[in-house]
Amino acid sequence: MNDIFFRKIAQELNTREQQVQAASGLLKGGATVPFIARYRKEITGSLDEIAITAIRNRLGQLEELEKRKQSILKSLDERELLTDELKSEIDSAETLTVLEDIYLPYRPKRRTRAMIARERGLEPLAELIFKQENIDPVTEAEAYLDLENDVPEVEDALAGARDIIAEWINENQQARAEIRRLFGKKGILTSKVIKGKENEAAKFSDYFEWSEPVEKIPSHRLLAMRRGENEGFLSLQIRPPEDEALQRLKKRFIKKDNAAAEEVLIALKDSYKRLLSLSMETEIRLESKQRADEAAIAVFAENLRELLLAPPLGARRVMAIDPGFRTGCKVVCLDPLGGLRHNVTIYPHTSRQRASDASVKIRDNIELFKTEVIAIGNGTAGRETERFILNLDLPKSIVVILVSESGASIYSASEVAQKEFPDHDITVRGAVSIGRRLMDPLAEMVKIEPRSIGVGQYQYDVDQKALRQSLDDVVVSCVNAVGVSLNTASPELLSYVSGIGPKLAGNIVEYRGNKGSFRSRKSLKSVPGLGPKAFEQAAGFLRIPNAANPLDSSAVHPESYHIVEKMVKDLGCSISDLLNNEQLRKQIKLELYVNDKVGMPTLNDIMSELAKPGRDPREEYELFAYAEGIESVDDLKEGMILPGVVTNVTAFGAFVDIGVHQDGLVHISKLADKFVKNPNDVVKVNQKVQVAVISIDIERKRIGLSTREGDLQN
Repeated sequence: MNDIFFRKIAQELNTREQQVQAASGLLKGGATVPFIARYRKEITGSLDEIAITAIRNRLGQLEELEKRKQSILKSLDERELLTDELKSEIDSAETLTVLEDIYLPYRPKRRTRAMIARERGLEPLAELIFKQENIDPVTEAEAYLDLENDVPEVEDALAGARDIIAEWINENQQARAEIRRLFGKKGILTSKVIKGKENEAAKFSDYFEWSEPVEKIPSHRLLAMRRGENEGFLSLQIRPPEDEALQRLKKRFIKKDNAAAEEVLIALKDSYKRLLSLSMETEIRLESKQRADEAAIAVFAENLRELLLAPPLGARRVMAIDPGFRTGCKVVCLDPLGGLRHNVTIYPHTSRQRASDASVKIRDNIELFKTEVIAIGNGTAGRETERFILNLDLPKSIVVILVSESGASIYSASEVAQKEFPDHDITVRGAVSIGRRLMDPLAEMVKIEPRSIGVGQYQYDVDQKALRQSLDDVVVSCVNAVGVSLNTASPELLSYVSGIGPKLAGNIVEYRGNKGSFRSRKSLKSVPGLGPKAFEQAAGFLRIPNAANPLDSSAVHPESYHIVEKMVKDLGCSISDLLNNEQLRKQIKLELYVNDKVGMPTLNDIMSELAKPGRDPREEYELFAYAEGIESVDDLKEGMILPGVVTNVTAFGAFVDIGVHQDGLVHISKLADKFVKNPNDVVKVNQKVQVAVISIDIERKRIGLSTREGDLQN
């Protein structure tokens, strides 16, 4: 990679060039982002995951730029168009936009009007007129009349010359850069409904007659309008003030006030209308879409992170219920590791007799499987099932919790679920997923494609490759931040561990099934296909609880075990003593263990880990209950103050579940008593909040909520 690129990235990210180069080298060597951020701090100068990811992404963009340069140079060379000056221009291009502007005049084209005019021998006339000297264009054009070349009239000759001039103007690099800036700064996006589609396009009615500066349009609004256009309901156009665009072009190209300049002016207006404005609109559409995609993807990624890192209830005996009315409620009993012990269907909502039978089955199963917690899906019949369970007068030690069903149906119909529960139908699988996601949201959610979890905005309208990369980054980051129990993790969870992937994850699970539980990290090296590189990347993120070596259950990397061993030798104690005795740890002088490979960042991490080995960074689980008696939209009244859970955060606000089977919206203007630019600065997915009901639209199924202090006090 060119040193110029390292310098450029360092400037863009406000880091040192050496840090970028170091991160680049590690990435090229196959190291993952979490591994570099956690275990190679001395090499990168303690770059975090965000910076390393940005470096990785930017390097990818620059590599694409370099590939495009080489492709263009090859094309020009093969057509004998490459000059030293042109090569120098191409080599110095810093963006794809500039590069394509340089290449535009030389790009192979379909037959254009200018090309046809050149074939008719009119380029010398165009050159003469473009100079804008004191000539008579009509007189000069007479010399180019040629019936064989289809130039029978003077106007045909002048029109052809103007076509060539129009193309020159369109392909002028400086002109394109200037008009591009104008489109970016003063372009207005106009949306109109397609005539005759008013009824079909009702959901896009806000944009039937809409205009807004493209520079300021929020991502969700742009994506909504583009969806309307893609579905054939809206027509969109982006234009800056035409007079200003033409004036800028005139200033650049009109040099005189004479007859030749008049011809150039005609060509200039044609160039803008027919070529340049359309080209710039295409560019600004792509650029604005990319900005909107980035904003939407960032929102989705932030929401996904909060969802994946939601507090786990932990290993408990759980009864999970997937509720339903007519089809009944599917009940499953799980052991503390999430294993399915029993399943049954109850019908508490169809008749008194069936409700009585259901209560008997619930009590019997609670006693038989020593249930500690009851998890109920929050979808259809969720609140009604919760009320049924609470009215059973169960032991007070049993906690009843409503759990989000988001994505459970996706999992239950997936190949993963079919493989895990081949003898059970999707309703059983869905109930199991509800129970497991309460015990450990991260371990269960990784089985679902992130896009299907439903915590984004317009996720199917954005660049799918970029979305997938961003969401995968989030999952990898979360999994490695929490750490994975090597002896209990599913292959799906293991596959996200640094350096492993789906194939090695399958090998690990198969080896575990054949040989029994892993007793040490070192034994991981016996897994087929897991070489030294994979071990280096993965070992620190894998945990073996109750291992002979206590460090195997911590985030201390095996490559650093010798450091801890030296510490305990110097102190004359055991590793267990060091883990359990804060006073012993305080006696350690870290500077004594610094060498050319290990510095203070790693040593500080080791000390933090020794204080809380294998600590889970997720918060403690906090019980939550919806308001009693508020179970449907019909129960709501304006002015009510209710507890709720944030289910989704978007650019325009936050959706909150208040237990009525319909999320309410806290618009961005109602999130706080102060101005809010980014809703994620105020609320997070899974956050428990108090909300005020400010509007109810039953017909449109819309609930308006507020978290402003002023509204909550009324």
